[in-house]
Amino acid sequence: MPQTAVDARLMRGADTPVMPEGPSIVILREAATHFAGRKVLRVAGNSTQAIERMRGRKVLAVRSWGKHFLLQFDGFGLRIHFMLFGSWRINETKTTPPRLSLGFSRGEALNFYACSVKFIEGDLDQAYDWSADVMSEAWDAAAARRKLRARPQAIAADALLDQDLFAGVGNIIKNEVLHRIRVHPESPAGALPPRKLAELVAQAREYSFDFYRWKKEFVLKKHWQVHARRTCPRDGTPLSYRKHLGLAKRRAFWCDTCQRLYGVD
Repeated sequence: MPQTAVDARLMRGADTPVMPEGPSIVILREAATHFAGRKVLRVAGNSTQAIERMRGRKVLAVRSWGKHFLLQFDGFGLRIHFMLFGSWRINETKTTPPRLSLGFSRGEALNFYACSVKFIEGDLDQAYDWSADVMSEAWDAAAARRKLRARPQAIAADALLDQDLFAGVGNIIKNEVLHRIRVHPESPAGALPPRKLAELVAQAREYSFDFYRWKKEFVLKKHWQVHARRTCPRDGTPLSYRKHLGLAKRRAFWCDTCQRLYGVD
């Protein structure tokens, strides 16, 4: 595929009913990096926030944390969270009205749809713990293990979706990581042997980068082992499914043959 075609496709957010996970937000950040250092000339959208404050202001940095897309301005930051149905367009529009549209010189624009818009006062470095972002260079696996041990009653599925522990991990990553490490989603974190707990932390990051690579190559779904699947590719067992599992009440797919339920005698 020509590089120009790939670049154009990466400038479109997902329009499927699934919350964009951390790797997708990193892809958006990379596609929008060239807006850093540029002045916002036009502001529009149906957000109830005071979005006009960005008109005439320079974007100092384009960043991301977990599932949050971030723009740093002098004295404040903009946080975009895509929730369950959000999407984006760079230099093009959709037929539906944007929640927020930021226009720049040469007719370029950042357009966000069906998302949450929030301003963060001050510097983003004061608001975010970058070491909790599984795709950040500042990611701290040791800190994640300590936090996980401090939540012994949390089931593995809920722990992986806890953004204070694993910022950027979403439901797809959760299901795939637990299958990869052979852990049942309802296993309490405190029941996991040290080796399994370490695997869970390591794979939360490693799978996120696999997701990122496959997403950029447009082959992500081909690599799903259990998410939205019917049969375990490892042993052929029909997969178990629950629509609302754990406190997070998110969809879960797992194999009762190869994913062990720890903490049960």
